[in-house]
Amino acid sequence: MVGTLDLTGKAVLVTGASSGLGRHFALVLAEAGAEVVAAARRSEALEKLAAEIIAAGGKAHVLVMDVTDTASVQAGVGEAVHLTGGLDGLVNNSGVAESVPLLDQTEAGWDRVLDTNLKGAWAVATETARHMVSAGKGGAIVNIASVLGLRQGGQVAAYATSKAALVQLTKQMALEWARHGIRVNALAPGYIETDINRDFFATEAGKAMVRRIPQRRLGQPQDLDGALMLLLSDAAAYITGAVLAVDGGHLVSSL
Repeated sequence: MVGTLDLTGKAVLVTGASSGLGRHFALVLAEAGAEVVAAARRSEALEKLAAEIIAAGGKAHVLVMDVTDTASVQAGVGEAVHLTGGLDGLVNNSGVAESVPLLDQTEAGWDRVLDTNLKGAWAVATETARHMVSAGKGGAIVNIASVLGLRQGGQVAAYATSKAALVQLTKQMALEWARHGIRVNALAPGYIETDINRDFFATEAGKAMVRRIPQRRLGQPQDLDGALMLLLSDAAAYITGAVLAVDGGHLVSSL
């Protein structure tokens, strides 16, 4: 329905859906009425996710895909289109991080982060856009960036660089694909509590980082739901090329 956050009838591909935020996004979109194609490399985790969505009355498909492999992306997006009859949205969520001082950064580590976070996002979005253009009905793409693509952080040079480049790539895509009715925006989460970082944020160093967030708390996955739903829905019909930070004030905090 135009002007609402309703996603009923829309088919959305979510990458990196086997765990963390990707899994959460898939559940949220399915609950909002979307037909979800959950993509990642781990089939067992995806099968459990799809079963959970279907048990709750939603629609879900499993897609084993490696975003760092161009052939896998081409085949995977094609399969997603076949399964759904055509994609209306993409949540480009696949990502990896590496915490290492820049002077100790290895070429292999750098390539792993950039290949997944930037090249992978480019490959999936571009292949999805090709199908959207062919279908002639447009669509919405949300690239999952980070506040670290808009500011700096210690020992995360590869990750921050990949996310900064993804922000710029989002704007380039928005510019070139607007004529095809494809909207491209970026969601930039701040510090969001997940299974991966929960133990760290329970340490004194982690608690000190949280105290520097103006809202004085970690974000929860559900804090991203409204922004994600907006950017995928028809309520955002005139929004493209935007970068929406959901960070509890992280970007406006003082030193």
